[in-house]
Amino acid sequence: MSKERVEEIKPYDEQGSKREQVEQMFDSIAPAYDFMNRAMTLGIDRWWRRVAVNGLISHFKKSDISNDIVDVLDVATGTGDFAIGLFKRLKPRSVTGIDLSNGMLDVARKKVASAGLTEINFSQADCLSLPFADGSFDAVTVAFGVRNFEDIEQGYRQMYHVLRPDGMVSVVELSAPQNRIIRWFYDIYTMHIIPAIGALKSGDRSAYRYLPLSIAAVPQGEAMLDIMRRVGFTQCHVRRLTFGTCSIYTAVKKI
Repeated sequence: MSKERVEEIKPYDEQGSKREQVEQMFDSIAPAYDFMNRAMTLGIDRWWRRVAVNGLISHFKKSDISNDIVDVLDVATGTGDFAIGLFKRLKPRSVTGIDLSNGMLDVARKKVASAGLTEINFSQADCLSLPFADGSFDAVTVAFGVRNFEDIEQGYRQMYHVLRPDGMVSVVELSAPQNRIIRWFYDIYTMHIIPAIGALKSGDRSAYRYLPLSIAAVPQGEAMLDIMRRVGFTQCHVRRLTFGTCSIYTAVKKI
């Protein structure tokens, strides 16, 4: 039996597109999203994001591009944690965050307003049809969002177009451990414990049942890098973290 493609896995019933259901799901869980992120990862997600930002910092140092002229697009920005972390540590000229869910963006806007971070802007947009001109950004980032794309290759194609030459894409995504013993504990945790906690905290059990299904189905390792290469990226690399439960994919737009 062939493995189900992650683009075919939806949070709810079979009616409606994945895009519509993902937007509905994140609107539903937006108030509980940050709590669940911390609970699910035991707070390690903060470290994963820092590792990704470090990679961007190293890239721009090697490219002799001053951070204060760098523009960053954060796709599937959610409640804005990655966008805020990027701005504070990378210190770019601007950060633009986009997401399908206005519920998530409302949380993100409140965070940046309370912190006075006027250089970060958020807007509702679809990653499969980015509303930006070609070559608008020096970096494009995605944290825990690629498996929610309705078409992963089209999403990467759009990110490639809006990057400037020598620009970098950095993708943080959940992945399944390859060690059989760790995978056994991981499956119990993601398939049973997380949906139960998610149902209690957010009231949306389906959203947290979708999580392990989408992680299991999303292209991982070389399979993900192959998609990036097909749309034109070079210097494609994957780094696995925390027993393989998270993978960071990086690539560069050729000059």
